[in-house]
Amino acid sequence: MESSEDDRFLRLVSERGDDPRLLEGAVRAARGRSEMVAALPEEETRRHTRALLRGVLTALVDGAPGEDVLRAAERLGSDRARQGVPVAAFLDGFQAGRAHLVRTLIEDGRRQGVPDALLLDGVSRIDEINTALVHRMVHAHRVAELEMARTTREGRVQMLRQLLHGEAVPVLAPLDPDAEYHCVVSDVSDPAVAAGLEARLVAAGPGLCGLVDGRFAALVARLPAPVRTGPLLVAAPPARPGGVAPLYELGRRALRAGAAAGLAGLRELAGLALLTVTQAEPDLGGLLADGLLGALDRGDPFHRELAETALAYLDHGGRIEPTAAALHVHGNTVKYRMRRFQELTGRALLDPSSGAAVERTAHWWWALRRWLAAARA
Repeated sequence: MESSEDDRFLRLVSERGDDPRLLEGAVRAARGRSEMVAALPEEETRRHTRALLRGVLTALVDGAPGEDVLRAAERLGSDRARQGVPVAAFLDGFQAGRAHLVRTLIEDGRRQGVPDALLLDGVSRIDEINTALVHRMVHAHRVAELEMARTTREGRVQMLRQLLHGEAVPVLAPLDPDAEYHCVVSDVSDPAVAAGLEARLVAAGPGLCGLVDGRFAALVARLPAPVRTGPLLVAAPPARPGGVAPLYELGRRALRAGAAAGLAGLRELAGLALLTVTQAEPDLGGLLADGLLGALDRGDPFHRELAETALAYLDHGGRIEPTAAALHVHGNTVKYRMRRFQELTGRALLDPSSGAAVERTAHWWWALRRWLAAARA
């Protein structure tokens, strides 16, 4: 709209520039339209409304919104985000203020005899300015939301890291210092894969997840249904946040042992106890292997086959058919291999009649795992 002495609409706008009644009416309109805006201190609403009204009226005279009003719009969007007011709620208040401005200018213009064409042209200009301001507000609101989410996320992950490292730190939301959580560890370092694991774990109950020491870790109230596929996850028994550090260290040790054994999916820490302990003492396992399996040749494929069958036989409680199913062979093949294994080693793999049967079985299991690991290497 061109500015001239004949432009009575612009003179009307200039007269309204410092009218406190226009400001107070816009404040009441904004607070009356949005409950969340009304919940803020009234002076907070007045502060933003004053800056925006002055900017809009100046833009009507100058022909375009200046940087001052655009920055005012950005401050409004950013402040409302930090105050927890959603975009829809603060835009309701803003549009109510805009409607009050338009209504006031039209009423005053008609009383002063301003032609309807000028009033319509002025309202169109207000809408153009309004659109530019809304774009700035929404963008600033979104930027502030992302910054806050990132800051909140970083703070929570830092708390998780400190808890797992045994540091004294206040336990804040989403954790409860008096509740118990499973400490879950993994070797996953890919953020995209970690996000998928987080969604699965927190779906079962409240918890906190993040990358700790470069790997995905979590404290979760409940565990999802166990699976035997996907990345290896080791879950400790539940404990309060202040006592999870030792379980985190045990979980990391069990994770290394489970990974070396080729395990996958969600596993309970207690179920990996023997594997974790034996994995930590390779030299002792080597001595057992030399003593019990000295007659086997690591370079002989058939001897490796016998050792694999013997280990599967132990893992399946000395039962032929489950062992055969696990190895994808016939039951008679398992029987033959076990007979040859006993002939070569000179010892029965399972002998319930002998003393210390549990200890003997554990020694065989440890020796076979260590012998096979050396053979594969």
